[in-house]
Amino acid sequence: MELTASQKENFDRDGFLLFPELLSAAEIAVLKAELARLSKLQGDEVVRERTGTTRMVFRTHDADSPTASAPFHALARLPRILRPAQQVLRSDELYVHHSKCNVKEAIDGTAYKWHQDYGYWIYDGIPEGNMATMMVMLEGATEIGGCLYFLPGSHKNGRVEPEWDDKTSSYGTWIVPRATMQQAMAKCPEPVAVTGPPGTAALFHCNLMHGSGHNLSKHPRWHAYTAFNTAANHARDVQKPRPEWVRGSNFTPLRMVADDAILAKAQAAE
Repeated sequence: MELTASQKENFDRDGFLLFPELLSAAEIAVLKAELARLSKLQGDEVVRERTGTTRMVFRTHDADSPTASAPFHALARLPRILRPAQQVLRSDELYVHHSKCNVKEAIDGTAYKWHQDYGYWIYDGIPEGNMATMMVMLEGATEIGGCLYFLPGSHKNGRVEPEWDDKTSSYGTWIVPRATMQQAMAKCPEPVAVTGPPGTAALFHCNLMHGSGHNLSKHPRWHAYTAFNTAANHARDVQKPRPEWVRGSNFTPLRMVADDAILAKAQAAE
C-alpha cells in the first residue's frame, strides 16, 4: 500500500490520515475474538477499570508476551498497516514500541484526556518525537460512544510538558495541561471526531494532541493500536525503565507478512 504525495503532505500538515475500510469484516471478526480471549487473562498486560471491566490489553504483537496473539502479530506487519507508517516516518526500518487494545465497554468505558503519546515515550528514552501509531477500529466509533478526537496540526509545535493525571481513571496518564490545551485549540482548526464502522483506521503522529470521552452508548468501543518507531530512534537506557509490556526493547526492524496473514493465522489455529 503506497501513500500518494497528497496523503503524505496531509499527514505532515494535519498529523493524521484516515483510512475507511482498511480491514475487512472477516479480519475484524478474527481480531475481536482474539481480544475477547485476551481480556480474560490475568497479568500486568491487562489493565482494568475500577468497575472490573477491561480497559487496556498490551503487547499483543509480541510472540514472547503473555498476551501474544498470532493475528495481532500479523496485524503489525501487514503491508496495509506497516507500509504507510514507513512512508510517513521516512524509514523502512521500523519496530513496534508497543501495541495495545483500548476497550471502552458500553456505559462503563471512561475518558482519556487530551494528551500526546510522546509525552510518555520521551521518558522511555526515545530521543526524537518521530513516531506514528496506526489505530484500527474493531467496533464502530461514534461521538456518543467515546470516539477519538484529533486536534489537527497540533503536532507541529512538538512535545509540550505534560502533567500527571491519576484521578480520571484507575490507570494514571500524562496529559496536556488545561491552559496549554486551550492555547493550542485557539490556534489550530477545530478538533476532528474520528468515527466510522469497524475496519476504519487512522495513522497519527506521536505529538498530535488527541483524547476521547466517556462511552455513554449501549455499544462497546474497541480500538487496536500499533505504535511504530524507527530503529535509529530506538529507546536508550533510562533509570527505572517501564516494563516490557509498555516499552518494547526488541528493535529489530519488522518484516512484512502476506496481506492475508490475519485470516491465514486464524485458519491455521482451527
